[in-house]
Amino acid sequence: MKNNRFMRGFFPANVSRLIFALLLGPAFLPGPALISAQSATEAEFEKATEAMRAGNLDAAGAGFEAVVRQMPTFAEAHFNLGMVNEERGRYEEAIASFQKALSLKPRLHGANLFLGITEFRINHLDKAHAAVAKETINYPKDAAAWMWLGVVDLAQDNPEDAAAALDKAAKLKPDDEDILYHRGRAHLLVSKDSYVRMFKVDPNSWRVHRVLAQADAEADRHQEAITEYEAAIKLAPTQPGLHEELGSEYRNVNKMAEAQQAFQRELELDPNNVLARYKLGALAVELGDGAKGKELIEAALREKPGLLHADYNLGRAEMLVGEDEAAAVHLQKATAYDSDSLVVEQAWYQLGTIYRRLHRMDEARSAMAKFQELKDERAAKSQKSLEKHQEEHPSTAEEPPTPQ
Repeated sequence: MKNNRFMRGFFPANVSRLIFALLLGPAFLPGPALISAQSATEAEFEKATEAMRAGNLDAAGAGFEAVVRQMPTFAEAHFNLGMVNEERGRYEEAIASFQKALSLKPRLHGANLFLGITEFRINHLDKAHAAVAKETINYPKDAAAWMWLGVVDLAQDNPEDAAAALDKAAKLKPDDEDILYHRGRAHLLVSKDSYVRMFKVDPNSWRVHRVLAQADAEADRHQEAITEYEAAIKLAPTQPGLHEELGSEYRNVNKMAEAQQAFQRELELDPNNVLARYKLGALAVELGDGAKGKELIEAALREKPGLLHADYNLGRAEMLVGEDEAAAVHLQKATAYDSDSLVVEQAWYQLGTIYRRLHRMDEARSAMAKFQELKDERAAKSQKSLEKHQEEHPSTAEEPPTPQ
């Protein structure tokens, strides 16, 4: 049996109900000639449909069973009966109804999809895949069909095929939470498989150390990341990008001299590395060298406008070299457009300083007031988070000191 890790808890339970509701519209009512000839059956079908919408599955099932007895060639009634039985967990009966509906109307929208979903629920993965694949062929713009094809591929341990199907689903329905979840899972597994193969090919490859370093960096294990980057550089000392990434990790642990050296080495190896140039400029600003920082930041921005925190860093560089009017312009942009709330807070503080130096006292007071407001908001959020954590984990709360 294939891996059934997606059989319970991972497939989107609400998708069945969502499509279930969508498929109960006029497309599943008999045509005008059939209605006029079978008014009693029409009434029974409509009654069963309403029961189905209301979630009264037993009444709906009994109603559709009566309809198919009276009109055995009514494909939509067989289909709806299949959906009712699928919802009731009567999977074999549901499969039989879906198959009957498809024998009567092979392109009935949704029938192959729900046949596949039902086969999936009883772990008939090959049959599920075949049915859902037919739905994607017949209805290539049906996002749910592509999603379920990806879900079945995942259950069959075919993450690359799953990723391809789920990418198509995401293009058709970009904001669907279920699609995004399964798509992310598929791509994560593809990535994991790639790294596993890479480790097997060459466990001592510099790429292995780089991957480990990047994982450590994302987990805020910066010292461990430094160790891995240094190991990668030892194996591939001239590989572009490694020194820049190492420099960022040195900066994260406040090893400024080492970070500066790493960025400079990166630019020696790759003079066109815009990020290394920009990071070296921002570091120069932090170290108080405004002229060097401004030169490097402006050079980087000419190649790649819109770098992260560029207005703030350029404004700080201009402050250091006494270009207060220009600094004010860049810092104002930072307060308006920077995505980092802490950078925005600091930009208001620096603006207050500049306005005082420019003798624009009303603006200075306003900027400092805004800085204080943001600082207080951050402190309040931090305190609230701490209190919430202590409520949820009382054993970790700090105990009062023992009297001496």
